[in-house]
Amino acid sequence: MAKSPTTMQGKPSGRGSEAEETRLNILNIATLEFADKGLSGARIDEIAERTDASKRMIYYYFGSKEGLYRAVLERAYTAVREIDADNSRSDLAPDAALRDVVGATFDYHHQHPEFVRLVMNENILRGAHIGEIPGIRERNRKVVEQLRNILSRGVESAHFREGIDPLELHMTISALCFYNVSNRYTVSYGFERDVTAPKVLARRRGNVIDIVESWCRR
Repeated sequence: MAKSPTTMQGKPSGRGSEAEETRLNILNIATLEFADKGLSGARIDEIAERTDASKRMIYYYFGSKEGLYRAVLERAYTAVREIDADNSRSDLAPDAALRDVVGATFDYHHQHPEFVRLVMNENILRGAHIGEIPGIRERNRKVVEQLRNILSRGVESAHFREGIDPLELHMTISALCFYNVSNRYTVSYGFERDVTAPKVLARRRGNVIDIVESWCRR
């Protein structure tokens, strides 16, 4: 596969949008590689072979394999937190806002199984790299704060009961949405039910939304 031109020092000769396109291409392929093989199993050579970048260029952009892995993690967590903390929900009634959070989270996990595998891999590494992601705690706080606001509005409108910990709520939503992706193969084989089939998926999505709302309901 042809590689993008580089300077004598190994730096990309492209500028602006071309350089950003190359970087995004590397991140896209690296996401799949790390999701499938983990940090230890993924190889820079294989990532370079599948992109329009040279191995030298990957090191120029990201410094090391670990640096590339952290960049992949950062992008994945940034994307899911943007879904979690959608500010447009402030215009919805609290019960509708909560249902929207759960539905959007379920959809994101289903549409991005690589995110689930990356989280699983990082937990196998005991969170060795998650702490290196800039702003991760601030983004997480915003998610919890949004749930706190939804719960508070729900208590005021008599939709929700008092005393629900928003972090516990976030963990519950994540767990229910995560499971349908993380265990899809073992459930499909062990129980002979394809959890990715459209009707099965839609029913499960509705059940997860109802479970979370029922837990919060007054």
